[in-house]
Amino acid sequence: MAKLYFNYSSMNAGKSTVLLQAAYNYEERGMNTLLLIAAFDNRAGKGRIASRIGLAADADVFSAKDDVFSHVASSHENKRLDAVLVDEAQFLTEEQVWQLAKVSDELRIPVMCFGLRTDFQGKLFPGSASLLALADNLKEIKTICWCGRKATMVARLDSDGQILEEGDQVVIGGNETYVSLCRNHWSQKKLG
Repeated sequence: MAKLYFNYSSMNAGKSTVLLQAAYNYEERGMNTLLLIAAFDNRAGKGRIASRIGLAADADVFSAKDDVFSHVASSHENKRLDAVLVDEAQFLTEEQVWQLAKVSDELRIPVMCFGLRTDFQGKLFPGSASLLALADNLKEIKTICWCGRKATMVARLDSDGQILEEGDQVVIGGNETYVSLCRNHWSQKKLG
């Protein structure tokens, strides 16, 4: 039975690395995957998933208006798909998460989503909230705070390296913009 999976963590836990490794494992066995990434995440180039350790692969892009079920179904008609892997899944809409559930239920294709659980203010992203509610399997990918404890929160930094408390929920960035912290140090606004 195909399932909808949500692999979540804070920043820099290796979500994209795990996704790319899973895609490689499928392809090494002669199986086909469809990789998806949010259209506005162009840090590695448009339609490109890349990890901090240097792995990368091309992907189809999705935006909030896209019907991901139709896209997957059309791709599956052209070439049998054995898995769908979604990077930056926090940017999915609630409707798109339901569409991915339909992919696993009706097309019987496993769907593995990778993304952040919460934003820099400690609030759930809409896609993450829907995945936490609907996924058949939830898995936390762990990373650590500067103190050595498990990091579960993300702080956003300004250009001077100071923690921001307000702003848009979505700002694309990497290590220069975000740092993962344990809940205690996030609450204390303590970077270490």
